[in-house]
Amino acid sequence: MQDPVVVGVDGSAAGRAAVRLAAREAVTRGSALNIIHAFTWHETTGYAPARGAASRVVKEAVAYAQRSTPGVDARGQLRDGPPLRILTEMSRRACLLVVGGDGLALLGAGSVVRDLVPRAWCPVALARGPRPPTGPVVAALDSSEFSLVALRFAAAEAALRGSKLIAVEVTRSGQASPAVAKIVEDFPARLRVLTGPPGPTLVRATRRAGLIVLGPRGEGGARRLGSVATEVLRHGCSPAVFAHAGW
Repeated sequence: MQDPVVVGVDGSAAGRAAVRLAAREAVTRGSALNIIHAFTWHETTGYAPARGAASRVVKEAVAYAQRSTPGVDARGQLRDGPPLRILTEMSRRACLLVVGGDGLALLGAGSVVRDLVPRAWCPVALARGPRPPTGPVVAALDSSEFSLVALRFAAAEAALRGSKLIAVEVTRSGQASPAVAKIVEDFPARLRVLTGPPGPTLVRATRRAGLIVLGPRGEGGARRLGSVATEVLRHGCSPAVFAHAGW
């Protein structure tokens, strides 16, 4: 059985954007959609009212998924525990994990999204805006181990969407590196070579993209967000998928 698409919700506008994107991805893949709200209780709020409010967040998200994407098999779950732990656990049995967020809030102290992206066991999609934009799927490539993973995911996503696939490499010379040129040969992708600082240059590339796909980690694959991924996470204009080596 196909693993589900999982989306984390918190009742915010960013969470609604995540539900819309996740519902579309679930229908496209023929997967169920698991809508998760991680419940934590603070003593300043009564337990019963807090639990009731959390349950309403889940029910409203399920109803919104069904309205926005007819035919989606949406299932809501209220899970006890901190969001980072719950969503990391859920990513072990998901084909895609979707979260929402906006700008500076993504990288603030204790940011769930910032910490989740490099730790998840499946690709993580970040939703932006009320409606998924149209445009090509862009795979951001470099000489790291994540390039093939990102391009493979991007190619599959482009095929599902019926979209063009563009591979982008940022270099100082303006010439594609031999490793990237070799990888792209095996995919139906057009290779574009851009010059400039990698992070800001890729952010500019998201302005006309329907989706950008890239690796989440820095040099050596440490369990922390790489500098380029951080830039795209914080300032990108299109939805982004951070693809992991396990995909």
